[in-house]
Amino acid sequence: MKPATVFIVLLGVVSLFSDMTYEAARSITGPFLAFLGASATLVGFIAGLGEFIGYALRLFSGWLADRTGKYWSITIAGYLINLLSVPALALVGGWQLAAMLIMAERAGKAVRTPSRDAMLSHATSQIGRGWGFGLHEAMDQIGAMLGPLIVAVVFYFHGGYREAFAVLLIPATLAIGILIFARFLYPSPRELEISNLQIQTKGLSKVYWIYLISVALNGAGYADFPLIAYHFKKVSMVSEQWIPVFYAMAMGIDALAALIFGYFFDKKGLSILIFSVIISAGFAPLCFLGGFYSALFGMLLWGVGMGAQESIMRATVAVLVPKQKRGTGYGVFNTGYGLFWFLGSTVLGLLYDFSVSALVIFSVLLQLSSIPFLMRVRKMLH
Repeated sequence: MKPATVFIVLLGVVSLFSDMTYEAARSITGPFLAFLGASATLVGFIAGLGEFIGYALRLFSGWLADRTGKYWSITIAGYLINLLSVPALALVGGWQLAAMLIMAERAGKAVRTPSRDAMLSHATSQIGRGWGFGLHEAMDQIGAMLGPLIVAVVFYFHGGYREAFAVLLIPATLAIGILIFARFLYPSPRELEISNLQIQTKGLSKVYWIYLISVALNGAGYADFPLIAYHFKKVSMVSEQWIPVFYAMAMGIDALAALIFGYFFDKKGLSILIFSVIISAGFAPLCFLGGFYSALFGMLLWGVGMGAQESIMRATVAVLVPKQKRGTGYGVFNTGYGLFWFLGSTVLGLLYDFSVSALVIFSVLLQLSSIPFLMRVRKMLH
């Protein structure tokens, strides 16, 4: 096995245990906040603000990584904050403190993601951008699938939210241990990148900014799972035991979609991303307007979109940005995406209290509006 592949797999295992931790938490934070007395508007705001913090800080952390070259140190610090905030939720008694920990978890992810993705981008140059990021995302989402199932098992044995959060200390500890092992095995990931002939520019290119607009629009229309779970609980469409199972199934589809889309991205380019947007845009009417089975199908489409966002959207940044600016490129990309995700999540939460139909229309139209920009980027790259 190539050293680059081993490196990607190691970081994939770290992400597997990490996602097992915080995606398990995300599968129940909506109902947990409702249990602590938060309204739908607050749930949407907290989820959106958490995502915004989780992306906005990436602008600084990405720049800092490029400036200092301390990719590993920044990555490890971010993982510590990201993962240890989750089991701490077992100790809270009010939605305010829970909201702070949810945001801290997102902040930790913000600190480590640009550095980690920059290191991954060096390794993916050897095996294909789409396939490399797709492989990492697939392993990531295996953890995201198993985590909610752990929560479901806790509920099955009559445990509660606090017991579920406490159990997640185990995968969090495993992730941190493997990350430190990878750090000593591969101290300089940049050496894994094969030489290329990318044009050096003083700033980020025009096509990069057009691409950022497209993914930001898609993110703004993408409902975060806590709001979807809140809806399931409020209308009694899905029981508490089934909510994390729905999320786990979506994560399984996410993993499969990441591999498939990653493979075809290396063959067909951005056309596969446009295709994924068209498919996933249908999740909103199915989840918010349908019954049990249509909601389940809607969650599967939601998983398809997440698989595309977390694999080929990241792979495209590696294509558009030279390696010495990757940390900054990923930081700016994620900050713009997160800003629009925050604004969109807040609007979706407000619309939910006003009209579920309006929420659905807003979600679908905004996602589809990203397609013309993606088509423009595809044309500029050919």
